[in-house]
Amino acid sequence: MVRFRARDDPVTAATAAAAVLPARGLAAAPRPDRAALAEPLARLGTVGLDALVATAALQTRVDRKYLVPLDAVEALLRGLPTDARVLRIGDLRVFDYESVYFDTPDLLAYRLAAHRRRQRFKVRTRTYVDSAACWLEVKTRGSRGTTVKERVEHALEHRADVAPGRAFVCATLTARGVVGADDLVLAPVLVTRYARATLLLPGTASRLTVDVDLTWDDGRTPLHLRRLAVVETKSGSTASAADRALWSLGHRPVRISKYATGLATLRRELPATRWSRTLHRHLLPHATPPDPR
Repeated sequence: MVRFRARDDPVTAATAAAAVLPARGLAAAPRPDRAALAEPLARLGTVGLDALVATAALQTRVDRKYLVPLDAVEALLRGLPTDARVLRIGDLRVFDYESVYFDTPDLLAYRLAAHRRRQRFKVRTRTYVDSAACWLEVKTRGSRGTTVKERVEHALEHRADVAPGRAFVCATLTARGVVGADDLVLAPVLVTRYARATLLLPGTASRLTVDVDLTWDDGRTPLHLRRLAVVETKSGSTASAADRALWSLGHRPVRISKYATGLATLRRELPATRWSRTLHRHLLPHATPPDPR
């Protein structure tokens, strides 16, 4: 069992909750970079949500993440198989997301990730801003590096409060071998917002997501990731056609987590050796305070 001292980080649960509580209304991510996705996505065929879920509902999967300059995203999309489809709901191909991440007063979830502990986990609410649908999600590590995600519906007005779903969180973490799950005191620590396009590769029943205009906000100084897309492939045990397309363009998987790496970008005093290369080569040069709206 891993134990950390509360003095390693002075932020208390109550302070964190007050600092990052989302506003009453849902806010979309900043929009300067999403326009670059419009033309290349318009060339692709489309798929509806039901068909996407039926074909590639991967809750246990291998995730590979890449950081791709915005100018290179079009070449990536052109390099996908001809049967690639982009999710379309109504007239939208790019959708707004908001996530609220929960952690303990001494940031146990963060530190388990930083030290690559087998029992690492994430607890968050995810809100699909365009539809105002909200889910409470628990992510853990499965066998052979897989990611296991379990979730339940969550009331939108409680998206910064884990209490209504605490029984689900505790039961899920306990079932996945997290020691002391019932005793965890969880409060909101970080809010992320971004715009996402989701693509289906029917040939391998795999998915590809392209996230732009990512912002991190811990209630201190928010940051906006400019001109850089977070691309994630979600497949079974083997690499997908999207991975091969990325490799052919010279892109390789990187270590990045919207929660842990984001918090490390905001709070430079935290241990972050695991993500040092990603931070200094990719994130810090592109992360700036958001433009006032």
